[in-house]
Amino acid sequence: FLHSINATLLFLGLMWLTRRLGPSLFVAALFALHPINVESVAWIAERKNVLSTLFFFLAIGAYGWYARKPDWRRYLLLVALYAAGLMAKPMLVTLPFVLLLLDYWPLERMNSTAASEVQTNASGAQPATLSRLVLEKLPLLALTVASSWMTLRAQRAVVQSLEEFTFANRVQNAIVSYGLYLWKTVWPARLAIYPHSLAALPAWQWLLSSVLLTAITVLVILFRRKRYLPVGWFWFLGTLVPVIGLVQVGEYAMADRYAYVSLIGIFIMLAWGVADLAKAKNVRPAWCTAAGLLVVGALAWVTVHQIGYWESDYDLYSHTLELQESPFAHNALGMALMNASSEMTARDLENFSSEPARIDAARDHFERALELRDAMQGADASQWDKARTLNNLGNLDRMQNRLDDARQHQEEALKIYRRLAQQNPEAYLPYLAVTLNNVGSIERMQNHPEAARQDYAESLSINRELAQRDPAKYLPNMAMILNEYGMLDATQGPIDESRAHYEEALKINRELAAQSPSVYLPQLAMTLTNFALLDAYQHRLDDARQLYDEALKIDRQLAEENPDVHLPELAMTLTNLGRVEQLQNRVDDARAHYEEAYTLLQKLSQGNTAAYARQIAQVENSLAELKQQSRAQQ
Repeated sequence: FLHSINATLLFLGLMWLTRRLGPSLFVAALFALHPINVESVAWIAERKNVLSTLFFFLAIGAYGWYARKPDWRRYLLLVALYAAGLMAKPMLVTLPFVLLLLDYWPLERMNSTAASEVQTNASGAQPATLSRLVLEKLPLLALTVASSWMTLRAQRAVVQSLEEFTFANRVQNAIVSYGLYLWKTVWPARLAIYPHSLAALPAWQWLLSSVLLTAITVLVILFRRKRYLPVGWFWFLGTLVPVIGLVQVGEYAMADRYAYVSLIGIFIMLAWGVADLAKAKNVRPAWCTAAGLLVVGALAWVTVHQIGYWESDYDLYSHTLELQESPFAHNALGMALMNASSEMTARDLENFSSEPARIDAARDHFERALELRDAMQGADASQWDKARTLNNLGNLDRMQNRLDDARQHQEEALKIYRRLAQQNPEAYLPYLAVTLNNVGSIERMQNHPEAARQDYAESLSINRELAQRDPAKYLPNMAMILNEYGMLDATQGPIDESRAHYEEALKINRELAAQSPSVYLPQLAMTLTNFALLDAYQHRLDDARQLYDEALKIDRQLAEENPDVHLPELAMTLTNLGRVEQLQNRVDDARAHYEEAYTLLQKLSQGNTAAYARQIAQVENSLAELKQQSRAQQ
């Protein structure tokens, strides 16, 4: 919906500013249907991209309105729209420079050295001196500086250092990326995810791109009388600067979503250039229309095909690996296979004969990622990505109850994160805290309580410090660690500390669930269940029943929304609540909950009998005991 509005605004804006129907329509059609824009439109996380572009186009419209009759009220509207766009996504920081380009064409405000001596030009905009035009943009530039500073500060954890991506590597990648964006504009094939290469790029790639960029720059300067050429070209070059990789954020060498606004400049060059050439050669309009429809139709066909790769993480990273093998893609595909419920479609699952086969495939991808990472980096290079893969592999080991392997992989990741956290605490302390919690969980499962307690305590200490600075980001981690810590103390003592951990976790989770139920209700239900188990163990049966009742309400809600994931949890909570009620001689309540749990388990066992046989037998035994208990009472 937002993308459709953007395409419409682009057409109306160009039509209003240039009075050229054909080229304006062609630019909007290219923007609407080009395959390179699939990532921005199909990926829900990039809603910020299409939303910020909506404000980008509205701000340009407000500027065109202001340029026809400069007035502080009109300018204030421009500032407000620009601020809204920056809040949606800070990539809009280049808008003041885009407006200067529009002053050159199509507004043509740079026609005089003394604006008072010249009448309004053909565009209807008021001419002004260059210095006046620059001064007009200063308030916008102030927003640009503020937004850039805030963005870099907020993303310190993902801004890569020169140790990981050298300056020479960044410059080479930027030059090659410019060339690839141009190539993918005219030949939109092999569109995927593009992980950054830590190794130096082949010389021929950045040399060829350098020659291409230089040649086009020279040509647009030579033919600058066609004002749309330098405007379109410098629009393309300039709007990509924040994301071209000179300041490397994350691990992508480039991304299709970065070109969403930038390629409009190239589309303008193509549309107006072809229109002027056709006019000069006296080409009939019908032929131009037919050629335009053919190009747009071909792009639309490729776009429909490209959308299919964004059905799931599994589809996306499988496609990425088909195009280029990389440790990043192997790790991401392993994650998708490990989290099938959220990252694979039913059609994806048909590629695997069984769940063990899918998990084995995930292991293969994680191990291949480690092989490639070791081969690319060497022993002394930064290994942040390797640590992430080791963490994922350790989690997979734990899922398969391979606890010795899990501990080995997690401890290896822990060593890497300790070293990285010493060099850059702000970036890597959060990862260190998560890994400490993972190691502690494995040690708890292996009955090493003292070692687990030490790791939990260190992880909790780090998260408390982080949560003071950014509660929204780190309180969820705190609640998770407190829950794990409580489970340890509940079984190994001291029990009073277990209760304190659960109470704090419960308080945090209730606050989080109130703010975002869909995200945090499962974690709240888990903490309620664990706390209830502790109460039952301490014979605080009324407290246990109250906690189970609250957990049961949540589990019912979650099971309605996602039965495949939450029905087993609902059955377990019903069974536990029935057991507490049985201990309190609440026979009727206990029977009702046991019978409901039994019905659910029978339903679940139809797809996997072995997985639920033990639980079914336990509920059957409980019902039998309850029957005897009822007879004894009578």
